[in-house]
Amino acid sequence: MMNLFDDEQIMKTYAKDIEKETERKTAETMIKKGKMTLEEIADYIPTLSFDELKEIEAEVMQLA
Repeated sequence: MMNLFDDEQIMKTYAKDIEKETERKTAETMIKKGKMTLEEIADYIPTLSFDELKEIEAEVMQLA
């Protein structure tokens, strides 16, 4: 029984990690296009904090 619970928790955590990574990639793409401010992107991706968006922006600018 504990194994089932552990496996279920692992899968939920894994799914959340994938969702977060997808959201980060979406934000990265939006930042690269340069058509929206971070505030506007935050409205569309509310699960990312403004600080996270600033970090993503810094990474994108560093790669440019």
